[in-house]
Amino acid sequence: MNEQIIKELADSLKIRVNQVENTLNLLQQDNTVPFIARYRKEATGGLDEQQILAISKQYEYEVKLAERKEAVLNRIATQGKLTDEIRDSINAATKLSEVEDLYRPYVQKKKTRAAMAIKKGLQPLADWMLSLPKEGDLKKEAEKYLNEEVANVNEAIQGAEDIIAETVSDTAKLRWSFRDFIYNTGKIVTKVKKNAEDEKKVYEMYYDRSERVNAIADHRVMAIDRAEKEKVLTVSFEYDDKALIEEAFESLVGPVKSVVNDEIHFACEDGCKRLLFTSVEREVRSQLSDRAHDKSIEVFSMNLEKLLLQPPLKGRVVMGFDPAFRTGCKLAVLDSTGKMLHIDKIYPHEPVNKVREAKKILLDLIKKYKVEIIAIGNGTASRESEKLVADLIHENSLPVSYAIVSEAGASVYSASENARAEFPTLHVEERSAVSIGRRLLDPLAELIKIDPKSIGVGQYQHDLPQKQLEERLDEAIMMCVNRTGADLNTASVELLTHISGLNSSNAKEIVEYRNKNGKFVNREQLKQVKKMGEKTFQQCAGFLRIVDGDEPLDKTSIHPESYEAARKIMEVCGIKELGDPEIEFDEAKVKALGIDTFTLNDIETAIKQPLRDYRDQFEGALLKSDVLEISNLKVGDALAGTVRNVVDFGAFVDIGLHEDGLVHITRMSMNRVNHPSEVVSVGDIVTVYVAEIDEARGRVQLSLLPLDQLNKRNTGRQERNHKPKNKLNKGNKKDFKKKKPEDDYTYEDAMKKLLERFGKH
Repeated sequence: MNEQIIKELADSLKIRVNQVENTLNLLQQDNTVPFIARYRKEATGGLDEQQILAISKQYEYEVKLAERKEAVLNRIATQGKLTDEIRDSINAATKLSEVEDLYRPYVQKKKTRAAMAIKKGLQPLADWMLSLPKEGDLKKEAEKYLNEEVANVNEAIQGAEDIIAETVSDTAKLRWSFRDFIYNTGKIVTKVKKNAEDEKKVYEMYYDRSERVNAIADHRVMAIDRAEKEKVLTVSFEYDDKALIEEAFESLVGPVKSVVNDEIHFACEDGCKRLLFTSVEREVRSQLSDRAHDKSIEVFSMNLEKLLLQPPLKGRVVMGFDPAFRTGCKLAVLDSTGKMLHIDKIYPHEPVNKVREAKKILLDLIKKYKVEIIAIGNGTASRESEKLVADLIHENSLPVSYAIVSEAGASVYSASENARAEFPTLHVEERSAVSIGRRLLDPLAELIKIDPKSIGVGQYQHDLPQKQLEERLDEAIMMCVNRTGADLNTASVELLTHISGLNSSNAKEIVEYRNKNGKFVNREQLKQVKKMGEKTFQQCAGFLRIVDGDEPLDKTSIHPESYEAARKIMEVCGIKELGDPEIEFDEAKVKALGIDTFTLNDIETAIKQPLRDYRDQFEGALLKSDVLEISNLKVGDALAGTVRNVVDFGAFVDIGLHEDGLVHITRMSMNRVNHPSEVVSVGDIVTVYVAEIDEARGRVQLSLLPLDQLNKRNTGRQERNHKPKNKLNKGNKKDFKKKKPEDDYTYEDAMKKLLERFGKH
């Protein structure tokens, strides 16, 4: 391992060098990130999964960077052009892109105007011009280079100027300077294309817009990128190009008054306009898009993580209710483990309208199976179905509640090979009802079966780099699954596949062994499963629980390698059984056992709470027994709602209407909010206040602030904005052409222009 890279990593992550070294050693020994994070805390100093991943990725990047530097230096050296200055510049580079910029002048080019001029023997003429002669005659000098390919003096001078133009374009420091200048002082300008097809006016806010490059929001970058791809908009930059041309000229001639200054200025202008500006503009666009992609991927990952970590409703009999109009509502009754007990169908809505019959079927099922909660999918006919269920509960005084459950991806799962294998006799819609019910019983176990891109908690996900997105989502799933663990006797193949150390092949073998031999009675049995070597067992065993097995410690998160230590702790403290939260440990006796602090703390916690679920610390589903109608609302009402999606401009909250309400980012806090994720997360149960009602469209604008606080804050902002500015501030006002500042966006601004792109959720 490279000691210098390790030291730099430790400095950048603000951790000790030995933490980085130990983590990298553990990774090189084929230990998984979850295993290291949970069971090797003593070595890593308690680093979590995110920090371990950061070390792994950053070290890999730094190694690639070092290798690329060496390769570039060798290639320049073989050309005989390597100087101490070039070597120092390349060694000082901190990014691969910087190395490539520095290497750019030495890349062998074949078809550029400069390359052709060099081939014609005009490099010495360009060098003479760049030596800035104070005396001499350029035309006479150019005559020296006339040959079969260079017919006259003008061609020779033009060729030399082409070489100088490319030199300007290839100068790394100029590229960096221009990039920073355009990013910090330029504007990005969008115009609607003639004959553009934008029927729903999705991109109308960008038809004639100008905005500072360094101030544009990430979601607007992605909207512009998509609109340009769909040939709705043209995108350009505005900046002081003359100032940059002068900068390029000054970089070559400085204060020298040469006889070729005019020609060099012409070459600089040509190099900037023909080569450098276009290239740097692409880089700035790429920089903006990369930033927006990274942000969107992180938001998607964060939303997915919160969704997967919603607490399960343990020990309840649940009815999954998949609503529909013409094709009927599908019902699936599930026991407390998710096992299907009954499938049925009712037709309470248009065009059949068998309301009485539907209520009778529902009531009979609730009484027969002692259903406690009904999970209603939030798709078509959801609110009509909610009213049906609420009326039934009230009419019969049933001890039953219901929850509106996101059914995003349910149809994807229901049509999958895994769903067909589990329920070969059920129709697709009936499988959806099972999936919806299981999402309440155990969200993680059910949602893990679905492609995360189908779950509906991202933004512009189809525009993102798919490999990078999938990698980040896989990391989120990995963390969620292993923080929670899995019941070895009930976990599906899909869930087991994400357990530390396992893959789809191991997971299938575990399920096949379980089906053939019955339930596992201890973790040691795992060693009898095909393809389960010692390393695999070590990595996965601690994350797989057996609740009613032969070994009490198997139901805890304690790793088998620490069972002996756990038994010694219980013995010296006189502990007979697991699960007493009031247990007191004899610190002196325990300390004498010589167990490291991290392992000791984990063992003591597991002894007190052997069945502790990581997800229990979060809020569960919002259970209801009554329905909400938009006609019942008035501005200022306080409501409880569930956050369904978090995006750059706000959060969509399900309050029980057909459409989720939007809490715009400007209505989330008394203070400035950089991103909605600072305030809310997917799955949060929040109190919201009705700010505006559009009854005709069934939409409601919401606020996380009571309206009196919101109005007070807005009034204060208006007063500050209208204070007379002194002369020193004159001219600093931002010029956003034909657009209001982002803080003044209304519900209509955000909803009308952006809701179509994200859909309901």
